[in-house]
Amino acid sequence: MCRFIAYLGKPIMADELLLKPANSLVHQSYHAGEMPEMLNGDGFGVGWYVHSISKLPGLFRAITPAWSNRNLHYNAPLIRTNCLFAHIRAATEGATTEDNTHPFSFGSFLMMHNGGIPKFQRIRRKLLALLDDDVFNWIKGQTDSEHVFALLMQKVKEMRGSGPRLDEDQIQQCFQRTFDVIQQLKLDAGTGDEVSNFNLMVTDGHRIFGTRYSSNPEKDTRTLYYSTGTGFECRDGVCHMKGGGSKPESVLIVSEKLTENENEWSPIPPNHFISVERDLQTRLSPMRH
Repeated sequence: MCRFIAYLGKPIMADELLLKPANSLVHQSYHAGEMPEMLNGDGFGVGWYVHSISKLPGLFRAITPAWSNRNLHYNAPLIRTNCLFAHIRAATEGATTEDNTHPFSFGSFLMMHNGGIPKFQRIRRKLLALLDDDVFNWIKGQTDSEHVFALLMQKVKEMRGSGPRLDEDQIQQCFQRTFDVIQQLKLDAGTGDEVSNFNLMVTDGHRIFGTRYSSNPEKDTRTLYYSTGTGFECRDGVCHMKGGGSKPESVLIVSEKLTENENEWSPIPPNHFISVERDLQTRLSPMRH
């Protein structure tokens, strides 16, 4: 199923999210609590931004389990960032290779996914035919996730054209069009009744957009939560999102709650879009299915 964390806000050390919480992402790699299979041991990836250096994200991906990777445990306490994506993989589509490991990067964008498209190979060729040369040639791996990201980037390019950056409503339309195209391809291939899930996160390091989406949420959906506050901190073995303040300074979006305090986490409803803008204002809006 995979698990992930998306963070945007005031700078934080990566280990505060990946290692220190009771239900940290590394803990979820061997003992996930909200999926039938507890293990997510088919590799991991971390993407982060340091805007004073580059608009492009840093990216570290490996095919070893997160729980045993010494480089991750050594470097996480040394990475400080205002925007971080991290993902642990339970492989479904595609071999266990770095090219198939999330997050994926496309220019200044990062993307990660929890979900899947049943019998993806039946629609892969037709999906690829919808991409322009730049997006088509960007694909390096075999996963349905990377192909979904490519189709989303195609829709963003088509909507933006030569104009300014897209606003959150336009980005939501791009997500919706991506899912609609995939569903139509499935229908054409005779797999329309099988459920596709898209817990999908995308960022440019300044904003985060994502979905908790299922082609049939009454039959199958995946968990997704968010938390906002003045900062996420870990002290003396206790981690929490600090409250108070007149406006949010940190936002977390997670597959599973990192802490046991239920009041810190709000579930994202099925088939909803979540946007986190530069000022960290967070909005939820429904999507059709």
